[in-house]
Amino acid sequence: MIRVFGTGTGAPLGPDAVAALARATLVVGARRHLDGTALPERAGRVVLGPLAPALDRIEGQLAENGARVVVLASGDPGFFGIVRALAERFGPAALDVRPGAPSVAVAFARLGLPWDDAVVVSAHGRDPRTAVNVCLAHPKVAVLTGPGAGPAELAAGLVYRSEERVLVVATALGDPEHERVERLTPREAAVRAWPDPVSVVLCLDESRALSPVRTVAGPAAGPAGWALDEAEFEHRDSMITKFEVRALALARLGPRTGDLVWDIGAGSGSVAVECARLGAAAVAVEKTLDGVGRIRANAAAHGVYVRAVHGAAPVVLSDLPDPDTVFVGGGGRELPAIVAACARRARRAVVVAVAALDRVPQVRSALAAAGFEPEGVLLQSSRLAPLPGDVTRLAAANPVFLLWGVRPAVRASEGAVQ
Repeated sequence: MIRVFGTGTGAPLGPDAVAALARATLVVGARRHLDGTALPERAGRVVLGPLAPALDRIEGQLAENGARVVVLASGDPGFFGIVRALAERFGPAALDVRPGAPSVAVAFARLGLPWDDAVVVSAHGRDPRTAVNVCLAHPKVAVLTGPGAGPAELAAGLVYRSEERVLVVATALGDPEHERVERLTPREAAVRAWPDPVSVVLCLDESRALSPVRTVAGPAAGPAGWALDEAEFEHRDSMITKFEVRALALARLGPRTGDLVWDIGAGSGSVAVECARLGAAAVAVEKTLDGVGRIRANAAAHGVYVRAVHGAAPVVLSDLPDPDTVFVGGGGRELPAIVAACARRARRAVVVAVAALDRVPQVRSALAAAGFEPEGVLLQSSRLAPLPGDVTRLAAANPVFLLWGVRPAVRASEGAVQ
């Protein structure tokens, strides 16, 4: 049996943990846990760094008669903690886990806020861009930090993209001498040198920090439907991606939590808003100033955040962080250059809506030149429309080519998972 005890957020080790440590033959934990705990002299010690050597040492110890292994971890070790690795290696039945208070729970408690509606993302040992995108897309996010993915890095990803957010940096939670809980703007947090250990960073849109009473924990449930009717958006002279086209575009974009989506030539921002409703961070690029206002109004009307960027593509794209997927709904003569610029930087897919037949080969060539596999369809739809006399006719919508490209490496990885 491997005994796993959560510690480090204020509560002292209980009598069970003290008794287990007194009999331990091997104790595993972070250096601060080992240094702050009375351990028997005969017990071996493993300072956690890379997991593989620690797991090998535990396995070797368990092979000996009379082995008693104790693992010390922060907070709840089953919440983005070592329990996953131990269970995968030794099986859940080999573990006796006694959790402490999770750092996320403690951080929100310090603010007097509930956290059943928070999105929790780990940046420990991971690219912080995912955490940044989650912070942009959701109003209440807790980020578990790590080297190279701490408050400064998180703030740097937010500072020019959402000044509306407030960061709460919780340092050394539970330490009576060193605990600090600080509220800062992203701009303030980005220029600070942060000591270890930063326990957790909360990213809040304070206007939406208190949600209604919940019955399911985590972020709000996804929308009941998508490809909303055009009447759901403010737009000018029917300059909006029609819902039939938007439905297939969303299917090919695949927006999800942690993604960043560009909507180029956004117009009303309908695609960006729908991507945000599905959990992605969204940037809408629009060259007209009144269009930027409509995008912001539409995002607010649907309760999501979309960063509206005023400028003309492809020039303005150089100031944006790399996207996972891109939708191009406008561009005129610049369309081939815009698609080429987007395709060079998109991690997963580019989707393009084109009305003019002459643009189709240009878009396909731009996608292929960037290493994508271009595909597409011609969408022709007719909607039911009333006629006098309580009868119905078919009203044809303008045909639209929807073209897309997916990086081969992404397609191959999805096939491997299947």
